Amino acid sequence: MTPFGIAAPGRILFGRGEARRAAGLIAGFGRRVLLVHGRDPARADWLVAALGAEGVEVLAVPCPCEPDLALLEETLARARPFEPEAVAGLGGGAALDLAKALAALVPAPDGPMEHLEVVGRGRPLVAPPLPFVALPTTSGTGSEVTKNAVIGVPEHRRKVSLRDDRMLARIALADPALTDGCPRTVTLASGLDAVTQVIEPFVSARATPFTDAITRPAIAEGMGALMRLMKGEDATARDGIAWVSLCGGLALANGGLGAVHGLAGVIGGVTGAAHGAICGTLLAPVLRANLTASAPGSTARARLAEVCAVLGRTLAAPPAEAPEALAAWVRKAGLPRLADLGLQAGDLARVADASLASSSMKGNPVGLSPSALVAAMRQG
Repeated sequence: MTPFGIAAPGRILFGRGEARRAAGLIAGFGRRVLLVHGRDPARADWLVAALGAEGVEVLAVPCPCEPDLALLEETLARARPFEPEAVAGLGGGAALDLAKALAALVPAPDGPMEHLEVVGRGRPLVAPPLPFVALPTTSGTGSEVTKNAVIGVPEHRRKVSLRDDRMLARIALADPALTDGCPRTVTLASGLDAVTQVIEPFVSARATPFTDAITRPAIAEGMGALMRLMKGEDATARDGIAWVSLCGGLALANGGLGAVHGLAGVIGGVTGAAHGAICGTLLAPVLRANLTASAPGSTARARLAEVCAVLGRTLAAPPAEAPEALAAWVRKAGLPRLADLGLQAGDLARVADASLASSSMKGNPVGLSPSALVAAMRQG
């Protein structure tokens, strides 16, 4: 067996009601806490109050959109004078990424561009990040258990990562009740991201026995739970997709991703569209492209065929037609096409070329040519 490692938060708590423990756990890291929440500050009132009852002084800052360099620098300028001892993130993947980046950069003697990959200097952090506690309110990104924060850099039309092993959360607290009532469009996009993030690590060239153990059973569970949620609110399905999201985050942190995310990072920078929506619309055509490019009898072909068999059973379609059945379901559920998300035909070749240099693309089970990537985007 090839040696492998497992990177994970110091502690993971999963289950309904676990959020009630958040304030006491966060208070254990310090008396001054920077709290990053989503667009609506009222959704964080319960945690601010609970932290106050623990004697914690809180600076609450919003993350109204997927974080870009300007938002990061603006929030960093507010956070540093407060001198927080810990950072908590309560929200979707955007809020968690911003919180994670702030935990890394508040103690740093320099700015974000020193450490951002691709467009920055990509230098390692000098100072250890502040303790970070993650509470996701959507099920999709798995950001609560990963060691990177994705930041948009509009000047370069890219989304890139700030990355360090020490950026892993001290505590990841995944309470599915925090996702109850999540809007349908957000549930669809983030849920498809969660499904993508158990499929890509499973077929990844970097898959390990650990990632296999958590992704193989999660593919059917995630797709089934998402299909139920598209029919109406369902607490059991919320629990299921939250678990799949957590598994996906752990899997991508330890086994890599693939062409869906390799393309999505570039497309997100070009269009500003939501990451989950991009991944959701690319999943089916990239699955078909990988199948076409894989060699008969190869490990890649066998794993891709296994995924198609699982999706086929879930979608009531023959395995050979699973990618097309998935694409049809995605459209019927209401996910926009890439063209509707702002991707223009003139951008396709440049996006394909740029995606080949991404870290995600290195895990794809087969090599895909720029023309194959362009064809997949045209179908998305």
